[in-house]
Amino acid sequence: MSVLSPKLSADVLCVVAIDDGYEAYDQETKLLEAQGAKFFLRPCNGDTSKVLNAVSDADVVLVRETPVPASVIAEMDRCKAIIRYGIGVDNIDQDAARKRQIMVANVPDYGIDEVSSQAVALALSVSRHIRVHDRDVRAGRWSTGVTAPMYRWRGRTLGLIGYGRIARMTHEKLAGFGFDRVLVHDPSAVFPVGVQQASVDEICAQADLISLHAPLTASTRHLINAKRLSLMRSTAILVNTARGGLIDLDALASALREKKILGAGLDVFDPEPPDVSHPIFGLDNVVVTNHIGWYSQEAMRDLQRKAAEEAVRVLCGQPPKNWLNPW
Repeated sequence: MSVLSPKLSADVLCVVAIDDGYEAYDQETKLLEAQGAKFFLRPCNGDTSKVLNAVSDADVVLVRETPVPASVIAEMDRCKAIIRYGIGVDNIDQDAARKRQIMVANVPDYGIDEVSSQAVALALSVSRHIRVHDRDVRAGRWSTGVTAPMYRWRGRTLGLIGYGRIARMTHEKLAGFGFDRVLVHDPSAVFPVGVQQASVDEICAQADLISLHAPLTASTRHLINAKRLSLMRSTAILVNTARGGLIDLDALASALREKKILGAGLDVFDPEPPDVSHPIFGLDNVVVTNHIGWYSQEAMRDLQRKAAEEAVRVLCGQPPKNWLNPW
């Protein structure tokens, strides 16, 4: 791992990661050094005021969670590309980057197995009340009686909002539970046999398990709001492993508190980390995790390697494989 003190001259290629958190950066260093580029880790910890100085000499910027707004992009005179360690790019102003002809890319094909497993795990934890029973056993409370209703999934309806790589694998993993119907909303997807295309409202009204896999955009922010929560069945479980902003958390907390839906499993929040004083964290019918769905040792190594490979393509004069804001 390298940390830069002096700035580099213009004739030295420089790739800067503005977020830390990985165990090692040997893949980035090796791949970039092979192209005559230097790799530097300059953590900004989400502080936008630190980003401009960190990237002032960068030819390529690698980012996890720190925002890269238009005000920073306007001053990035050397930068050719901003590459996200991950899938979602809502922390990068793509339009501002396009105007400066700075390419924005992501890594959409990592962690598919992991996030889909997280979605299934959260759904099962809510369905079987794992959190409550784990707590009770640890506290010395033992009961083999019914403390809260549980429902089998066989013969019920699965709803998937978004049908990209992760959603398709989630569908594959849930197939063995015997859902009778699978409803999917994704205007750009091709659906396999046995899947029914549906609107978001139809999924909310008819599905017993609803799993969110949509990107966060201006049009999908609070896609699940009070109105759509009111459409859901009392047996419905809502799972979100995509982006926290897809759900109006206040509305969800109200629906859960009033038992209008059975429960929710959340791996993502808006903002992150969330305010733990929010009412949702005091409810027994919600299971929460810390945006860890993407993680396994294998997925982390895949992600870092693929992000570095995108940086190499750019430094070699090629467009990135997953270029998001072409002009």
